[in-house]
Amino acid sequence: MAKHESLTTAKDVRQDEFYTLLDDISNELKYYKQHFQGKVVLCNCDDPYESNFFKYFALNFNQLGLKKLIATCYDGSPVLGNELLLDFGDTTDEPKKIAYKVEISEVKDYNNDGAVNLADVKYLMQNDRNVISILKGNGDFRSAECVELLKEADIVVTNPPFSLFREYVAQLMAYKKKFLIIGNMNAITYKEIFPLIKNNELWLGVTRHGTGSMWFKIPDSFPQKSGQKIENGIRYQTIGSTTWFTNLDHSLRHEEIVLYKEYNPDEYPKYDNYDAINVNKVTEIPIDYKGCIGVPITFLGSYNPDQFEIIKFRKGDDDKDLTVNGKSPYFRILIRNKKPQKP
Repeated sequence: MAKHESLTTAKDVRQDEFYTLLDDISNELKYYKQHFQGKVVLCNCDDPYESNFFKYFALNFNQLGLKKLIATCYDGSPVLGNELLLDFGDTTDEPKKIAYKVEISEVKDYNNDGAVNLADVKYLMQNDRNVISILKGNGDFRSAECVELLKEADIVVTNPPFSLFREYVAQLMAYKKKFLIIGNMNAITYKEIFPLIKNNELWLGVTRHGTGSMWFKIPDSFPQKSGQKIENGIRYQTIGSTTWFTNLDHSLRHEEIVLYKEYNPDEYPKYDNYDAINVNKVTEIPIDYKGCIGVPITFLGSYNPDQFEIIKFRKGDDDKDLTVNGKSPYFRILIRNKKPQKP
């Protein structure tokens, strides 16, 4: 990689320092508890002293029945070492930006206070030097040593850099890993991502479908921009179009969309360049239409592969954007009802 490319990547990573709130993690993870028994979980974009992903799994280590929890930290992280200084042999007061990993195979009442909580995890990390080790490289998820940790893991759960989302997902797929990660809703439009959705190799999670606002904690060094707030001295950034991507099965994925409208050619115009009808709202999908249907991308938040088949994305037979009377609606997913009902 050329030097200027390295600098650009480092800048992108620093501006991707969005720290997911614990409530958002808990609200999503509660739907997947059955997947974690006896598993090795990897959080490979997470400073353990700052990441709520690490805190969630450390707190719930025993309840989930985890075999091991691994977290790795990128050495460019602006918060690295700020939460709890580690003694890596450095005598200066300034915390070093060092890439390291934490591996936990057991969480118990180490400090004998009668409870198992984050205080015990902190005690473990301060007193057991086998738990923490310095990485040889910079902690990039693409580095050889981080790839070895990925091979060991059963499930990857994290908030990867949005700027590297394509590459991150490609690596997960290449190593056939189960995962639950946060990304921009617009990622479903990527040529590398949509085929995975179409082939049911990746789908959306339960609690986020790109609607409303999702707030992330950001470091003080993050550039000033719109959509920020400060509460109790902590800076937050909102990113409204975020969602969870996963290949872990969950209950919502098998709930059928309740359909009630019947097909009427006057209400459902056909596209100029594809034999399909246009539907502007998921709730207005006709219950009895057997042909191809164009729906908004929000459809993926309710997509049940037993009820519908995904045909293609956005383009007509002429490989141009779908149009109705010469006008293009916002991106459409072309689907077919697998079990249309008679009117």
